[in-house]
Amino acid sequence: MAAQACRHAAVGAPRTYQLFIEVARGLEVLQVGRLGRFDFPAGLYVYTGSARRALEARIRRHVEGAARKHWHIDYLLAVPGVRVVRVLYHDQPECAVNAATPGSVVVPRFGASDCRAGCGSHLKRLPG
Repeated sequence: MAAQACRHAAVGAPRTYQLFIEVARGLEVLQVGRLGRFDFPAGLYVYTGSARRALEARIRRHVEGAARKHWHIDYLLAVPGVRVVRVLYHDQPECAVNAATPGSVVVPRFGASDCRAGCGSHLKRLPG
């Protein structure tokens, strides 16, 4: 993984991160926990998340793979041929960063089942 930091969150600031994810080959009917089954066309995706504590451990868990699938992103990252190619850090709130990120929603509510800001998804497929 080639990790690059845009800027690190200040102490006490929201701990928001973005994972840029390459899906090398299209995925058909991937089960994403209780969210359902979805197709993921090949391309570059961005997942926006946050952690109140242990930000680096959370990112390491995503990048290295988790033994137990807890979050929606765990299901996608567990597939061979799917990899994190870049990580950005932000000091703005998760939903603000997500809203400012271009892209299309492939899976409604992905990573946003507890979102109170009305985000349709915290995973977007980037254009091009």
